[in-house]
This record gives sequence, C-alpha cells and structure tokens, in this order.
Amino acid sequence: MRSPNFIILYVDSPETSGAFYARLLGRQPVETSATFVMFVLDNSFKLGLWSRHTVEPAATAAGGGAELVFALATPDAVDTTCAEWAEHGLDILQSPGNMDFGRTFVALDPDGHRLRVYCLDEAAVAQP
Repeated sequence: MRSPNFIILYVDSPETSGAFYARLLGRQPVETSATFVMFVLDNSFKLGLWSRHTVEPAATAAGGGAELVFALATPDAVDTTCAEWAEHGLDILQSPGNMDFGRTFVALDPDGHRLRVYCLDEAAVAQP
C-alpha cells in the first residue's frame, strides 16, 4: 500500500516560513531556495514550504484548511509546548484543553496554517 511521506504547505515567503519552522522543529532545512524550503524529520517524513506565488498549477487555498499535527507523550508536555510557543510569538488559536481524543491546543504559523499539538488519551479513545 502507498503511504504519504511528504506534505507541502503553500507559503507567502519560503525564507520567513523556513526560519519559523527551523526554530519550531529544532533543525535546519535540507534544501533552501528562493521559492522552496524542505525539512526531513526523524521519521523520514518531509515538510516542504513552497512559494504560493510560484507553485504550478497555481494554488488557490490559503492557510487554515488543514492541520500539521504533532503528537506528544504527556498532557503536561502539551501545556508546556503551548506556553513555549506563545512565548516565541506564535498565535494560539485554541488554548490547551481536553477533547474526546485527549489534551490538545492549536497554534498558527505565519501563513495561517494550523499546528495542532496533542497527547492521545488512549483510555478515552478505546471506549466504544
């Protein structure tokens, strides 16, 4: 079966977004140009940032139509990450709270892409 291994976000400025994600991910991109930046993560998943002004065919969608999701090990790690991201100036769209799947919050990147952080509550998810 085929499995996705790469996501591309359309951004206003790959340079600005590349710097943002370098801080957020704690790593430097493996590829950088005026129109594209790419990160390779520990699990070999790739994150590409492509200039919305040069992508072909032209992209009409703006940020906020999907979420880039980060799984953490504990609910406390969710709260700590939210506080750290807020200190670094990220807009917090949804404060940490408990939902039916676990503890979560949502922040925004510079282009309005949603960044969800969560800790799965396996007991809640296992309930029929």
